[in-house]
Amino acid sequence: MSRGGARPSSAAAEAPRAPSRQEESRSIEEHRREAPREVATAVVTVSDTRTLEDDTGGRLIVELLERAGHPVVSRVIVKDEPAEIAEALESAASRPEVRAVIVTGGTGVAPRDVTPDAIEPLLDRTIPGFGELHRMLSYQEIGSAALLSRALAGLKNGRVVFALPGSRGAIRLAMEKLILPELGHLVAQAVKKR
Repeated sequence: MSRGGARPSSAAAEAPRAPSRQEESRSIEEHRREAPREVATAVVTVSDTRTLEDDTGGRLIVELLERAGHPVVSRVIVKDEPAEIAEALESAASRPEVRAVIVTGGTGVAPRDVTPDAIEPLLDRTIPGFGELHRMLSYQEIGSAALLSRALAGLKNGRVVFALPGSRGAIRLAMEKLILPELGHLVAQAVKKR
């Protein structure tokens, strides 16, 4: 018994301590090690004018994915039309082998830039940090024009979905700094039960 007759609270004695930064970092690294090394991905380019032959943005995504060991299982081009974009996403996300879908183009603020408007309502959950980080990193490269990007990410049917701008610089930034370092980790977390 303590000095005023009160016993120390057992809840206080058993309160869990917060993990240290080192422990959190170790946990993230363990998740990354356990994540799949190969993520089957579908690539969708949104453009009124591009063809597979001159779609340099879509081609860059494919090259970067394959260089990192991720198979590209489909690549299509659709018009800047909400119904076509939605259909392409639904089709890709319904394929059992596809674990990620990367859409490029149509994420700006011009009237024909409708990709985020078509995709976001189809997502089960959004991943706000992706768009926030992409705009932050873009700001470091292109300044205040980064605010024109409506890049986003989310989850659909256990698949990870990204909507990227169409410029090669923005694609390379997103792929190299955000998507490729976390793709396996994101896919593993998207289907984790506990």
